[in-house]
Amino acid sequence: MEQRKHWWNGKWGRLARRDVFLRVDADRWHVEQRAGGAEGISRFYEYGSADEAEETIRALLDGSDAWRELSPRPPGGWTLPNS
Repeated sequence: MEQRKHWWNGKWGRLARRDVFLRVDADRWHVEQRAGGAEGISRFYEYGSADEAEETIRALLDGSDAWRELSPRPPGGWTLPNS
């Protein structure tokens, strides 16, 4: 499964943080709505097209939070430059 996009509501703390992820696996699109950070509770949605998944994401990001799109981690993770 490949992560395509990640949004964060810009808030820190287990009670305030919200994340939304868009992932793809073959021809299936997956949306994860997570509350509470890495250890929080997730709700998952699965779709047959990117358009359907993006429609759900637009609805999830609607509201008063200041959502930010974060770049997905590149394959193999991040590397630090040599000092």
